[in-house]
Amino acid sequence: MSINLIIFSGLAFMMVIAALFAVTSSKIMRATTLLLFVLFGTAGLYFMLHYTFLGAVQITVYAGGIVVLLIFVVLLLGKGSVDVTQTSMRRYLAGTVTAMTGMIITIYLVNTTQFAQGTVNADGVAMRELGLALMGTEKYNYILPFEVMSVLLLACTVGAILIARKK
Repeated sequence: MSINLIIFSGLAFMMVIAALFAVTSSKIMRATTLLLFVLFGTAGLYFMLHYTFLGAVQITVYAGGIVVLLIFVVLLLGKGSVDVTQTSMRRYLAGTVTAMTGMIITIYLVNTTQFAQGTVNADGVAMRELGLALMGTEKYNYILPFEVMSVLLLACTVGAILIARKK
């Protein structure tokens, strides 16, 4: 067994266990903390694939920003705001059937789809090309998603301030 396989197996196992506990947890703070582990595991997988930019974005935006925002909202709302009810066996069964159906459809589609075969540049992508692609204004450049995210984060900040002021 190679070291990459061992690291991948450890990350995948940690992510699956944390995701299962996050979904089944009745405590919101515990579920949010477990979501943080899943997001860090995803960043670890990106780093293993040598996608350092995506790994850094995963840590800063998702693990750093979104989870902190979730924790802030949970702490702002307090314990009395959220009622966790016991889930019936019928709902567990419906959720399991839905998840299994989705998994079967996904496996079928992955196995029957003919994906395009492309070539990979052995040199990789230069940082200058990546920067131009991310901040370019032409077709297939990414300035618009960055601007949309900035407006979304601004709206979240204003909303959090307004909610906090009312209390």
